[in-house]
Amino acid sequence: MISPHSEIDPKAEIDEGVTIGPWCIIGPNVQVGAGTVIESHVVIRTNTRIGKNNRFFQFCSVGEDPADKKFEGEDTWLEIGDDNVFREGVTLHRGTGAGGGSTRIGNNNLMMAYGHVAHDCVVGSHTIFANNVGLCGHVEIDDWAILGGYAGINQFLTIGAHAMVGGMTHISNDVPAFMIVSGRPATVRSVNTIGLERRGFDKESITEIREAFKILYKRNYSLQEAIDQIRVLSESCEALDVLVKSLESSKKGIHR
Repeated sequence: MISPHSEIDPKAEIDEGVTIGPWCIIGPNVQVGAGTVIESHVVIRTNTRIGKNNRFFQFCSVGEDPADKKFEGEDTWLEIGDDNVFREGVTLHRGTGAGGGSTRIGNNNLMMAYGHVAHDCVVGSHTIFANNVGLCGHVEIDDWAILGGYAGINQFLTIGAHAMVGGMTHISNDVPAFMIVSGRPATVRSVNTIGLERRGFDKESITEIREAFKILYKRNYSLQEAIDQIRVLSESCEALDVLVKSLESSKKGIHR
């Protein structure tokens, strides 16, 4: 299951059932879980823990040093969960000492060709990154978020759960949960209704989320006033707790 044309460091731990194609380089302190498939010409540099049943297509660069001038060779890590797909040319960097020491990626994510996850990012589960999506350092992507092709996310920002970012959109503030953002400059357009329907949200919850959108974006409330009103709605709609949390936890301010 491991091509003789690949170079595996003796300090790497490769579980049984892992497939490694030709011309790959697996460095020290790399752990690869069972069922993972690593196609040809993949480099996994060092200090990387990979779970089960992942697939890396050709030319991925995984666990490379962070592109941060403050990095001085600290012992930092890249942590990847289970059942992820990384298409051609995806680049995933380790964390930095100043940023907490690790970059983390959850489960069941799809990252299409030439996407980039920079140092100290935290990606949840069930996300989709279309081609050429770029995350700067310290970005958080919550569960079920979708990022369109060529979207760029500034450092230290959060994309909320179930949010959708349109293609070629530059994100310079946090995106609240459930919202669709697109254009240049980035503008919040509506609720990601179709996405919520596909994920099993009931009609009542979607109706309440749409009402919360109107409170936040269509009426002349301050942000705190809008949060207070949405919190009242959340007493009868548990899904809105996710939105309130994403609004209250924003440190850089939201797109509004």
